[in-house]
Amino acid sequence: MQTADTIASQRIETKIAKRRVRPSLLYLPALIFLGVFFLAPLLENVFRSVAPAHDGAAFSFRFYAKLISDPYYMGVIGNTLKVSFITTAICAVVGYPVAYFLVRRAGRFGPVLLFLLVAPLLTSIIMRTFGWSILFARHGMVNEILQGLHLIDRPLNVLNGAGSVYMGLVHVMVPFMVLSIAPVLQGVDRRLEESARILGAGAVRTFLNVTLPLSIEGIVTGCILVFMLTNGSFVTMLLLGGGRVVTLPVLIFQQFSLTQDVGFAAAMGNLLLFIVLVCLFLQQRFASGRGVRT
Repeated sequence: MQTADTIASQRIETKIAKRRVRPSLLYLPALIFLGVFFLAPLLENVFRSVAPAHDGAAFSFRFYAKLISDPYYMGVIGNTLKVSFITTAICAVVGYPVAYFLVRRAGRFGPVLLFLLVAPLLTSIIMRTFGWSILFARHGMVNEILQGLHLIDRPLNVLNGAGSVYMGLVHVMVPFMVLSIAPVLQGVDRRLEESARILGAGAVRTFLNVTLPLSIEGIVTGCILVFMLTNGSFVTMLLLGGGRVVTLPVLIFQQFSLTQDVGFAAAMGNLLLFIVLVCLFLQQRFASGRGVRT
């Protein structure tokens, strides 16, 4: 027979079990937040891009057909990918040595260098871009110094071109590349490099055969991150390109601010989103493939 204490404890446990919140309900606030502020705007953007025409059809893909059939817009799409690829390649070439020095050679100055690397991210991208405009203006600091040293006879026309756009984009994006590569380099076992040196490999061969392959995951992550961020950047193109470097984000800005063709702008935004999703898919496949091999 059960005692009174046993029956009382069972009743208390039953009451606690009834009042216990299901674990699935704990996700509800986050799901509501994402649904209202993330999923709903995306769905609205999709519906705007397939808004029906005046022919009575339920949906119309005329905006997407215009994007992939018009040579001008196909050229803009190609230019967007070109700018993203070139910027990513430059950031990888510039960022890897910086990350390597930060991890392997900086020593006690590492935190200071890391702060200097991250500090520009605390400043508005508009202010940083205007900084380049001031430096390389026709009567800016760079031209004044070069003319004062009699190295040039007339001011250099650096702005309003592709070169200034790449310069501004690399300045903005290279910290993301360094911050992606540095943790992976930090995790590389240096004993493997020492073993390669003991077996007769030189410094260059050790780097190419040991260090670089082991840090490739950070390079890929940094490249995908920089590519996605560059793919959606338009402030640098507007302020430094002078209208000569036209990409999809620039056209989206023009569609909203000038022509106010919201449906066409939504279609271009969805195309950019599709490119980002492809990049994330490739990163996931690469990471899963590396995990299987290791």
